[in-house]
Amino acid sequence: MTRPSVGINLSFCVKRWVTPALWAPLVRDELGLDLVQLTFDLVDPLWPDAVLDGAADDIRAMTDRHGITVHSAFVGLAHYSFNQLLHPDPRLREVAEHWLARAYRFAARAGIPRVGGPLGAVAARPDGHEPDAIPDPDYRDLVARMHRLAEVASGAGLTELLVEPTPLRREWPWTVEQAVRMAEDLAGAALPWRYCVDWGHGTYEPLYGPGRAAMEPWFEGLGHRIGAVHLQQTDYQLDRHWDLTRPGRVDPRAALALQRRAGLSDVPVFLEVFYPFEQDDASVLDAVRRSALILREAAA
Repeated sequence: MTRPSVGINLSFCVKRWVTPALWAPLVRDELGLDLVQLTFDLVDPLWPDAVLDGAADDIRAMTDRHGITVHSAFVGLAHYSFNQLLHPDPRLREVAEHWLARAYRFAARAGIPRVGGPLGAVAARPDGHEPDAIPDPDYRDLVARMHRLAEVASGAGLTELLVEPTPLRREWPWTVEQAVRMAEDLAGAALPWRYCVDWGHGTYEPLYGPGRAAMEPWFEGLGHRIGAVHLQQTDYQLDRHWDLTRPGRVDPRAALALQRRAGLSDVPVFLEVFYPFEQDDASVLDAVRRSALILREAAA
């Protein structure tokens, strides 16, 4: 049985290796990888057109030169910090929709066929209570926006859009059942919407409970609706995004084996790790290099 292809999300490059002239040779020569997922923490879709087009052309040229495939571009931490398509102010939902349309335009020019990430978050209630579902009007508005965004992405030339479920009750979806419902409500969209599931999200015990926080339900429940997987080291207690040199509860070899058994050998796996900005660059590079080796050996 074939093994999933492995790559890396460029989150570790933020504020460090910020141009493709820097990160492309690093990924290929230092990490021994040829598959990446771009983060929009490195490119702002709201840059002026000329700057954005130049950045897209640079990515296309440098990845071609170094034999790297950019599978997808994800929204990144900066944009994720906003409430995006579920902001309580409709004007800011419009801004988020415009931001994504710009992201699609950039990705198409850069030769990146997919864009994805978390969708947004409703505001917290004054009493701090977090219900089991977001309000139905917010959900229906979100689905309508996703249908419009699929039309925009299709017009830009993309092939697929991805949703990353997160372990927060104020975001959507955070359960397998919610994800299945959303997929059904998006049937017939101009482009397919699929999921990027994350090992630190599906295993978050404070939300799902010990014994129920696991990736098996996501793999089995979503199946072919999964288009990518994020791998990180974590302790199941927070969304850690540790690299693979750290001790934790994720065994990369076992994780890839589980994915194969679920019939998802064709779904790529991306190491997604974050580091404090104040950490020195040499130690970051060493940890990422060793983590990439661990992941490559797990996939061998």
